[in-house]
Amino acid sequence: MVQLLRKIAFPFSLLYALVVHVRNLLYDVGAFRSKSFQTPTICVGNLSVGGTGKTPMVEYLIRTLEGHKVAVLSRGYKRKSKGFVLADQNSLVTDLGDEPFQIHQKFPEISVAVDADRRNGLTQLEVQVQPEVVLLDDAFQHRRVKPKYSILLTAYGNLFVDDWYLPTGNLRDSKREYRRADIIIVTKCPETLTKAERKTILQKLKPKSHQHVLFSSLAYGNQLKQGQTDNHGFDEIKGRKIALVTGIAFPEPLVKYLQSRELSFEHFEFSDHHDFTREEIATFKDYEVILTTEKDYVRLEGRLENLYYLEVAHSFAADDHAILQKSIKGLL
Repeated sequence: MVQLLRKIAFPFSLLYALVVHVRNLLYDVGAFRSKSFQTPTICVGNLSVGGTGKTPMVEYLIRTLEGHKVAVLSRGYKRKSKGFVLADQNSLVTDLGDEPFQIHQKFPEISVAVDADRRNGLTQLEVQVQPEVVLLDDAFQHRRVKPKYSILLTAYGNLFVDDWYLPTGNLRDSKREYRRADIIIVTKCPETLTKAERKTILQKLKPKSHQHVLFSSLAYGNQLKQGQTDNHGFDEIKGRKIALVTGIAFPEPLVKYLQSRELSFEHFEFSDHHDFTREEIATFKDYEVILTTEKDYVRLEGRLENLYYLEVAHSFAADDHAILQKSIKGLL
């Protein structure tokens, strides 16, 4: 039914594509201005909606930049607050949104801020925090700010070159805009990706001479977590009545990973950034163990007992890891 509705909406996707192209053209010719900032900025984003692993990529960069004064600026999707908010020890998930709150909890030593107006957010960070570098989360399409360095993510199973514009497809920006990226990372690759498959993807992406194309897979943690420090083994929950609750764009890799750990579970799949209702929470309580993603955990914590999550990170081959590390560290 959903696919049928997407096909019916094709004329609207043409209109959307036209608006996107005109907007980008106005930036390209200087009718709209992009602003650069004195503080080095690294943009992480994609051309489609959700599901490419932006938050794990931001976390990868935070670890890479350890020892530097780092700030993260995000829109704060679905937060209840307005304007610029700088996270502190009293911040709630409703103040920041799920992904920024997750980063704030996980990396309390860095500054995390949210603002839909990225220009204002960067200005406020420069005044209040004076960071050495700002990571712009999900900002590739926000051309009012010109970052020093741009990382474009595209998922192995849904490359932007194979996609189409909303609402028929998942593209929210023009395919041509990939040329603005410094590095393109193909995420969620199978661990068995061959050199021949890489070559085929490179031929489809057609990177510019200045662009590196790297490949990453998702590496899930080998233990279940509660909070930031409480770890549990998979053997502790085998044979129990388990629910998997996901509110992310593409949960298939997580599902396959849990199946590979020989877990039997019922999957409750929701849309990205889903707001869980009391009725849904009541349904989950019928299960002895509730597994979820790290992003969903920060919205479900305190509402369910026996709630666990799995950490996830990008895993690169040695050569790709070295290229990315050298590129990022060379900015400072």
